[in-house]
Amino acid sequence: MKVVILGCSRVGALLATELFSKGDEVSVIDQDPGSLKRLGRDFDGKAFLGIGIDEGALKKAEIEKAEVFIAVTNDDNTNLMAAQLVREKFKTPKIFLRVYDPKRAEAFKELGLNIICPTIDTAKKIEKFLSEKA
Repeated sequence: MKVVILGCSRVGALLATELFSKGDEVSVIDQDPGSLKRLGRDFDGKAFLGIGIDEGALKKAEIEKAEVFIAVTNDDNTNLMAAQLVREKFKTPKIFLRVYDPKRAEAFKELGLNIICPTIDTAKKIEKFLSEKA
């Protein structure tokens, strides 16, 4: 499976290396060269410097061949804009993005995007923990 990941934070790097080790073809885009170092020496996928809302950067990462696009930068707006671009322009079948702001998460869901919101998930997990201990 061809996967393009935008953002090489700890999550992006871990995801890229895990998917690559399972045999997927993985391309990673990040604007910070230091972030791409997180991929390590064993990562033999493709890594590109660039901004995920730039069509040229996405094309370099072979978005046109991708079955999956994952946006996990630390910026909700970048993740949203990149996801919309990839969905509309490149027609990538599976798109997933991380969103920190709970209000934005709900709005993005209403746009039909597949999202994860660590802020909501963490709060719910803590609430569940507290209710079990009571």
